[in-house]
Amino acid sequence: MPLNSGQWQKALAADRLAPVYLLAGEELLVLEAADALRAQAKKLGYSERDVIDVTQHFDWDDLARSAAGMSLFATRRLIDLRLPTGRPGIEGAKAINAFCADPPPDVTLLITAMEWSSKHDGAWSKKLDASGTMVVFNAPRPNEWGAWIGARLASRGLSATADATALLAERVEGNLLAAAQEIDKLAVLHGEGRIDATEMEKLVADSARYDVFKLTDAAFVGDGARALRILAGLRSEGDELLALMGWLVNQLQLALRLANAHDLAAQFRAEHLWQARETLFRQALRRAPREHWLQCLARASRIDRMVKGREAGNPWQEAERLIAAIAESRAARALV
Repeated sequence: MPLNSGQWQKALAADRLAPVYLLAGEELLVLEAADALRAQAKKLGYSERDVIDVTQHFDWDDLARSAAGMSLFATRRLIDLRLPTGRPGIEGAKAINAFCADPPPDVTLLITAMEWSSKHDGAWSKKLDASGTMVVFNAPRPNEWGAWIGARLASRGLSATADATALLAERVEGNLLAAAQEIDKLAVLHGEGRIDATEMEKLVADSARYDVFKLTDAAFVGDGARALRILAGLRSEGDELLALMGWLVNQLQLALRLANAHDLAAQFRAEHLWQARETLFRQALRRAPREHWLQCLARASRIDRMVKGREAGNPWQEAERLIAAIAESRAARALV
């Protein structure tokens, strides 16, 4: 039988890995479980990882070749097979069954699937469950949301009153990815500490303060006019520029990491960006090279010094120029 999340935590702490794992279900939970498994594999001496993305015309013989491959440097290898749809098809089922029937020594196969329901379950997954470990991650039930949000806040150094937790649960409406994103934003805006209902009301997604995230999204997607309107609105409402710059710098640093990546697809996976965010940054990277993002970060640092009184200048005016440059690289001349 597939493990539940509690059993998974115990299995993950074992001093050896199973020959094959299938982690399926809610995207966020699967991604985090896979990260934890990779970390455990690294501790156990799995020094090499083969990443295999199953696309429309994928050749399933690649799995057998990867499993049979030898390494001069690694004694243990992890094959990281990404199966987004959770449906391997006839050829895929045969290839996975063949691996499960005779797994190579010191090789572990990790399969992740972001779509899963009872309709996905088949003979191949039953055989995998019998020879390895299968975990299906479901979103918390309505009566479990409070506990899940509380644990998630604690993992970010935050806590919240019962009323504040209930307010956040109501706003995200059972959307797991949205809840995780809101909590990450709370960590940026609030920092560590306890949040009461009044503070949560100010910080959750439909608050004007959250326009800082709409601001960066508009800038990176290339909608400079909208981004500048949002910035003007934030200023008129009395928002502190220093707080806004924190998230902006965070996103510029992300853009630079992506621009520096030798394997962009791999870097996107490492950053755990959802599809909409990946699309946004792909558009931004097509508009400007890495030097542009370096220049933007340098300007952001200068704005920070202005806000703190360490350098002369009008920080809000400089912020406008920076936002314009992020949205349109040709506007980079405004940074001069």
